[in-house]
Amino acid sequence: MSLLLDSFWRALAYCVHPRVIALSFLPLLLMVVLSFALGYFFWDAAVASVTAWLEAYQLVQALLAWLERIGLAELSAVLAPLLVLVLVTPLIVLLCLLLVAVFMGSALADLVGQRRFARLERKRGASFLHGLLWALGSTLLALLALLVSMPLWLIPPLVLILPPLIWGWLAYRVFVFDALAEHASPAERQFIIRQHRSALLLMGVISGFLSAAPSLLWASGAMFIALAPLLVPVAVWVYTLVLIFTALWFTHYALAALQHLRAAVPLDLSVAQEKPPDLPPGSVLPSSST
Repeated sequence: MSLLLDSFWRALAYCVHPRVIALSFLPLLLMVVLSFALGYFFWDAAVASVTAWLEAYQLVQALLAWLERIGLAELSAVLAPLLVLVLVTPLIVLLCLLLVAVFMGSALADLVGQRRFARLERKRGASFLHGLLWALGSTLLALLALLVSMPLWLIPPLVLILPPLIWGWLAYRVFVFDALAEHASPAERQFIIRQHRSALLLMGVISGFLSAAPSLLWASGAMFIALAPLLVPVAVWVYTLVLIFTALWFTHYALAALQHLRAAVPLDLSVAQEKPPDLPPGSVLPSSST
């Protein structure tokens, strides 16, 4: 727990580093361009489809009629656009996470490594292509989980729980890999993930709920619809900053765990996992250090 908290406040401190702030604008620019392009070509069609879907359910129509009777007719007018935003939000978060992982994961790990772990040997256990394929595969699994779980979102508590859990699992998968790709060997990376799985998953879940915080902008209803051109870039940048903090948190934790591992186990894990040679009874293996 002390390592988790220590990594947490160190990640917060690194978020105000000028290099980190500068790097945060690259995913922002890409996401803003993509968001407005998708909105320009598909917004009207998406709202019309959701409106038609709502009109097909008598229960929804009864709810809208009740809202009109109690003086909340404007809420029914923005219900379809809000549902579109709610459905699109997880995709925005996933794309932000993927962009941060691809364009910033190695840069953030390099920054932390240079400033805090300069003496930690870099064993280069994974290439950029390996990390990219890992991130893409994990993202596809997360998208599949989102699609499968969407019917459960109609249950009010679950819509606030399931997406953050899926985002947290994805953050755990992607950012731990990126954090250790340069410094750890494959055996060390697997050992750290196995030994610290509970703490890493907890960090992922916390990060998933933090990434859901910008969704509060959607709750402004008609005001958000009117100010969407201004609030969408703000929301995307907040998402990006939360994910950058998440990447830094995992990086500090994973590299500190790697440092502790090498201090406690000087033998290289790839050697230690090999079958020891047959020795006469009473013999001991010679010790070695890196």
